[in-house]
Amino acid sequence: MGIFTRFRDIISSNINAMLDRAEDPEKLIKLMIREMEDTLVEIKSACAGVMAAGKKTRRQLDRLDERAHYWEEKARLAVDRGRDDLARDALVEKRKFARRAQSLENELSEHDLLVEQYQDDIRQLEEKLRAARDKQRMLVQRHIHAHNKIQAQREIRRADSSEAIMKFDELENRIERMEADAELVNYGKTSTLEKELERLCVDDEIEDELQALKSPAVPQKGSSTGKQ
Repeated sequence: MGIFTRFRDIISSNINAMLDRAEDPEKLIKLMIREMEDTLVEIKSACAGVMAAGKKTRRQLDRLDERAHYWEEKARLAVDRGRDDLARDALVEKRKFARRAQSLENELSEHDLLVEQYQDDIRQLEEKLRAARDKQRMLVQRHIHAHNKIQAQREIRRADSSEAIMKFDELENRIERMEADAELVNYGKTSTLEKELERLCVDDEIEDELQALKSPAVPQKGSSTGKQ
Protein backbone atom coordinates (compact mmCIF):
# COMPACT_ATOMS: atom_id res chain seq x y z
CA MET A 1 0.00 0.00 0.00
CA GLY A 2 1.43 3.38 -1.03
CA ILE A 3 1.90 6.27 1.31
CA PHE A 4 -0.89 8.37 -0.18
CA THR A 5 -3.28 5.44 -0.38
CA ARG A 6 -2.79 4.78 3.33
CA PHE A 7 -3.09 8.49 4.06
CA ARG A 8 -6.38 8.82 2.17
CA ASP A 9 -7.75 5.76 3.97
CA ILE A 10 -6.78 7.21 7.35
CA ILE A 11 -8.09 10.72 6.65
CA SER A 12 -11.39 9.45 5.27
CA SER A 13 -11.86 6.90 8.07
CA ASN A 14 -14.29 7.46 10.91
CA ILE A 15 -12.45 6.31 14.02
CA ASN A 16 -15.56 5.94 16.17
CA ALA A 17 -17.38 3.88 13.53
CA MET A 18 -14.37 1.59 13.07
CA LEU A 19 -14.06 1.03 16.80
CA ASP A 20 -17.77 0.26 17.10
CA ARG A 21 -17.41 -2.50 14.50
CA ALA A 22 -14.19 -3.92 15.91
CA GLU A 23 -14.13 -7.09 18.00
CA ASP A 24 -11.12 -5.75 19.93
CA PRO A 25 -11.27 -1.91 19.85
CA GLU A 26 -8.17 -1.45 21.97
CA LYS A 27 -6.05 -3.61 19.66
CA LEU A 28 -7.49 -1.92 16.57
CA ILE A 29 -6.73 1.59 17.77
CA LYS A 30 -3.16 0.57 18.62
CA LEU A 31 -2.73 -0.63 15.02
CA MET A 32 -4.33 2.57 13.71
CA ILE A 33 -2.01 4.77 15.78
CA ARG A 34 1.02 2.80 14.62
CA GLU A 35 -0.11 3.14 10.98
CA MET A 36 -0.71 6.88 11.43
CA GLU A 37 2.69 7.39 13.03
CA ASP A 38 4.45 5.48 10.24
CA THR A 39 2.53 7.38 7.57
CA LEU A 40 3.24 10.71 9.27
CA VAL A 41 6.96 9.96 9.31
CA GLU A 42 6.90 9.09 5.61
CA ILE A 43 4.90 12.20 4.68
CA LYS A 44 7.21 14.48 6.67
CA SER A 45 10.20 12.83 5.03
CA ALA A 46 8.70 13.30 1.58
CA CYS A 47 7.85 16.91 2.37
CA ALA A 48 11.40 17.54 3.57
CA GLY A 49 12.72 16.05 0.32
CA VAL A 50 10.54 18.36 -1.79
CA MET A 51 11.58 21.37 0.28
CA ALA A 52 15.25 20.48 -0.13
CA ALA A 53 14.77 20.11 -3.88
CA GLY A 54 13.04 23.48 -3.93
CA LYS A 55 15.98 25.15 -2.20
CA LYS A 56 18.33 23.63 -4.73
CA THR A 57 16.16 24.84 -7.58
CA ARG A 58 16.10 28.36 -6.12
CA ARG A 59 19.89 28.42 -6.00
CA GLN A 60 19.99 27.34 -9.66
CA LEU A 61 17.42 30.01 -10.49
CA ASP A 62 19.49 32.69 -8.78
CA ARG A 63 22.55 31.66 -10.82
CA LEU A 64 20.53 31.75 -14.07
CA ASP A 65 19.18 35.18 -13.20
CA GLU A 66 22.72 36.36 -12.57
CA ARG A 67 23.86 35.01 -15.94
CA ALA A 68 20.89 36.56 -17.71
CA HIS A 69 21.64 39.91 -16.06
CA TYR A 70 25.33 39.52 -17.00
CA TRP A 71 24.56 39.11 -20.73
CA GLU A 72 22.08 41.98 -20.63
CA GLU A 73 24.83 44.25 -19.32
CA LYS A 74 27.14 42.97 -22.04
CA ALA A 75 24.51 43.74 -24.66
CA ARG A 76 24.16 47.32 -23.32
CA LEU A 77 27.94 47.72 -23.42
CA ALA A 78 28.06 46.47 -27.01
CA VAL A 79 25.32 48.91 -28.03
CA ASP A 80 27.18 51.76 -26.35
CA ARG A 81 30.31 50.82 -28.32
CA GLY A 82 28.42 50.55 -31.59
CA ARG A 83 28.80 46.81 -31.80
CA ASP A 84 25.26 45.71 -32.59
CA ASP A 85 26.52 42.34 -33.74
CA LEU A 86 27.97 41.64 -30.31
CA ALA A 87 24.85 43.03 -28.69
CA ARG A 88 22.74 40.54 -30.66
CA ASP A 89 24.95 37.63 -29.56
CA ALA A 90 24.76 38.79 -25.94
CA LEU A 91 20.99 39.02 -26.11
CA VAL A 92 20.85 35.49 -27.51
CA GLU A 93 22.83 34.27 -24.46
CA LYS A 94 20.55 36.28 -22.17
CA ARG A 95 17.46 34.68 -23.74
CA LYS A 96 18.93 31.21 -23.27
CA PHE A 97 19.44 31.75 -19.55
CA ALA A 98 16.11 33.55 -19.19
CA ARG A 99 14.24 30.64 -20.75
CA ARG A 100 15.95 28.16 -18.42
CA ALA A 101 15.13 30.46 -15.50
CA GLN A 102 11.46 30.58 -16.53
CA SER A 103 11.39 26.77 -16.65
CA LEU A 104 12.84 26.63 -13.15
CA GLU A 105 10.29 29.20 -11.91
CA ASN A 106 7.50 26.95 -13.16
CA GLU A 107 9.18 24.03 -11.42
CA LEU A 108 9.43 26.06 -8.21
CA SER A 109 5.72 26.89 -8.37
CA GLU A 110 4.98 23.17 -8.57
CA HIS A 111 7.34 22.53 -5.64
CA ASP A 112 5.64 25.21 -3.53
CA LEU A 113 2.23 23.78 -4.31
CA LEU A 114 3.38 20.27 -3.44
CA VAL A 115 4.88 21.49 -0.15
CA GLU A 116 1.59 23.18 0.74
CA GLN A 117 -0.27 19.94 0.02
CA TYR A 118 2.19 17.97 2.14
CA GLN A 119 1.86 20.44 5.02
CA ASP A 120 -1.92 20.29 4.81
CA ASP A 121 -1.77 16.48 4.82
CA ILE A 122 0.54 16.58 7.84
CA ARG A 123 -1.87 18.84 9.76
CA GLN A 124 -4.82 16.58 9.00
CA LEU A 125 -2.94 13.44 9.95
CA GLU A 126 -1.63 14.98 13.18
CA GLU A 127 -5.20 15.94 14.09
CA LYS A 128 -6.36 12.38 13.42
CA LEU A 129 -3.46 11.06 15.46
CA ARG A 130 -4.34 13.27 18.42
CA ALA A 131 -7.95 12.10 18.24
CA ALA A 132 -6.83 8.47 18.10
CA ARG A 133 -4.53 8.89 21.10
CA ASP A 134 -7.33 10.54 23.09
CA LYS A 135 -9.58 7.64 22.14
CA GLN A 136 -6.86 5.19 23.18
CA ARG A 137 -6.55 6.78 26.65
CA MET A 138 -10.32 6.61 27.06
CA LEU A 139 -10.41 2.97 25.97
CA VAL A 140 -7.63 2.07 28.40
CA GLN A 141 -9.53 3.73 31.26
CA ARG A 142 -12.73 1.94 30.24
CA HIS A 143 -10.85 -1.35 30.02
CA ILE A 144 -9.43 -0.88 33.53
CA HIS A 145 -12.88 0.05 34.84
CA ALA A 146 -14.47 -2.95 33.16
CA HIS A 147 -11.78 -5.27 34.55
CA ASN A 148 -12.28 -3.94 38.07
CA LYS A 149 -16.04 -4.25 37.72
CA ILE A 150 -15.73 -7.87 36.62
CA GLN A 151 -13.51 -8.61 39.61
CA ALA A 152 -15.98 -6.91 41.94
CA GLN A 153 -18.90 -8.90 40.50
CA ARG A 154 -16.95 -12.14 40.92
CA GLU A 155 -16.29 -11.29 44.55
CA ILE A 156 -19.95 -10.47 45.08
CA ARG A 157 -21.06 -13.76 43.52
CA ARG A 158 -18.49 -15.65 45.56
CA ALA A 159 -19.69 -13.96 48.76
CA ASP A 160 -23.28 -14.86 47.88
CA SER A 161 -22.47 -18.51 47.19
CA SER A 162 -23.56 -21.24 49.65
CA GLU A 163 -19.95 -22.25 50.25
CA ALA A 164 -19.05 -18.73 51.34
CA ILE A 165 -22.10 -18.53 53.57
CA MET A 166 -21.17 -21.84 55.18
CA LYS A 167 -17.69 -20.52 55.83
CA PHE A 168 -19.12 -17.40 57.40
CA ASP A 169 -21.48 -19.52 59.54
CA GLU A 170 -18.58 -21.74 60.57
CA LEU A 171 -16.54 -18.70 61.53
CA GLU A 172 -19.47 -17.28 63.48
CA ASN A 173 -19.93 -20.57 65.35
CA ARG A 174 -16.24 -20.65 66.17
CA ILE A 175 -16.40 -17.14 67.59
CA GLU A 176 -19.51 -18.04 69.60
CA ARG A 177 -17.67 -21.04 71.07
CA MET A 178 -14.74 -18.83 72.01
CA GLU A 179 -17.11 -16.38 73.68
CA ALA A 180 -18.79 -19.25 75.58
CA ASP A 181 -15.40 -20.54 76.71
CA ALA A 182 -14.53 -17.11 77.99
CA GLU A 183 -17.79 -16.93 79.92
CA LEU A 184 -17.13 -20.35 81.45
CA VAL A 185 -13.72 -19.23 82.61
CA ASN A 186 -15.25 -16.23 84.31
CA TYR A 187 -18.08 -18.37 85.67
CA GLY A 188 -15.62 -20.76 87.34
CA LYS A 189 -13.82 -17.89 89.01
CA THR A 190 -17.10 -16.41 90.31
CA SER A 191 -18.30 -19.79 91.66
CA THR A 192 -15.05 -20.28 93.57
CA LEU A 193 -15.33 -16.86 95.11
CA GLU A 194 -18.90 -17.51 96.20
CA LYS A 195 -17.88 -20.81 97.76
CA GLU A 196 -15.10 -19.13 99.72
CA LEU A 197 -17.48 -16.48 101.04
CA GLU A 198 -20.07 -19.13 101.92
CA ARG A 199 -17.45 -21.14 103.78
CA LEU A 200 -16.51 -18.08 105.79
CA CYS A 201 -20.11 -17.79 106.92
CA VAL A 202 -20.20 -21.49 107.82
CA ASP A 203 -16.92 -21.17 109.72
CA ASP A 204 -18.40 -18.35 111.78
CA GLU A 205 -21.41 -20.50 112.74
CA ILE A 206 -19.15 -23.38 113.71
CA GLU A 207 -17.00 -21.12 115.85
CA ASP A 208 -20.06 -19.79 117.65
CA GLU A 209 -21.28 -23.28 118.36
CA LEU A 210 -17.82 -24.34 119.52
CA GLN A 211 -17.59 -21.46 121.93
CA ALA A 212 -21.00 -22.34 123.30
CA LEU A 213 -19.76 -25.82 124.10
CA LYS A 214 -16.72 -24.48 125.82
CA SER A 215 -18.67 -22.12 128.10
CA PRO A 216 -19.69 -23.62 131.55
CA ALA A 217 -23.38 -24.24 131.98
CA VAL A 218 -25.28 -21.62 134.07
CA PRO A 219 -27.23 -23.41 137.00
CA GLN A 220 -30.99 -22.99 137.00
CA LYS A 221 -32.86 -21.75 140.14
CA GLY A 222 -34.70 -24.56 141.99
CA SER A 223 -32.43 -27.14 140.53
CA SER A 224 -32.43 -30.64 142.25
CA THR A 225 -28.70 -30.44 142.75
CA GLY A 226 -29.14 -27.92 145.57
CA LYS A 227 -31.16 -30.30 147.92
CA GLN A 228 -29.70 -32.46 150.76
